Amino acid sequence: MIVRRLNLLTRNPITAESYRADYLLIAEMVSKNARVLDIGCGDGSLLQLLSDTCEVDGRGIEIEPGKVNACVARGLSVIHGDADNDLNDYPAQAFDYVILSLTIQATRYPRKVLENLLRIGRYAIVSFPNFGHWEVRMNLLLSGRMPQTRNLPETWHATPNAHLCTIADFSDLCEEINVDVEKAVAFNTSGRRLLITRFMRLQNVLGEKAVFLLKGRS
Repeated sequence: MIVRRLNLLTRNPITAESYRADYLLIAEMVSKNARVLDIGCGDGSLLQLLSDTCEVDGRGIEIEPGKVNACVARGLSVIHGDADNDLNDYPAQAFDYVILSLTIQATRYPRKVLENLLRIGRYAIVSFPNFGHWEVRMNLLLSGRMPQTRNLPETWHATPNAHLCTIADFSDLCEEINVDVEKAVAFNTSGRRLLITRFMRLQNVLGEKAVFLLKGRS
């Protein structure tokens, strides 16, 4: 559905391979014409996809000035900032969706950040690399060193990731802060979707990254 909408909106042919698998899933989760805040939005690729497919009113926050400039060059509304220090300035329920894509593991205070996401937005969408993936486990077991994989390529002293977690860990945090998981999906190394259920042992082993759609409990 997302790819078909893109074909109608652009002159050049679009295929699913043009976008990260988690971006396409996030685009399916977001309602049309929604107000969206993308935190750690990078070069604006996800915001652009949401604008093209869902016609969102999109805003972004990015910590790297060069990437902020890249977003502005795309015509996107993006400011310099970061999740740890700047979310307190946003009023409650200012957005329909607040997105944190492959960023929560790089924050200093993940729990505080997650609570802020659900204060600012009606829904939060969070994706992260799964440190419980079989390749990570095997790498650590056999080498005795911090794992480096395609999904986690940096060495331990160069990585921006401060709080790596597993799918099970993140699910536990959601329960701790009284959050409803509306939908949760893992992706294996081939990009195949694995629906995460209450019994998530298999997904916690096979999922290379995960996407959670969350809603705070009233």
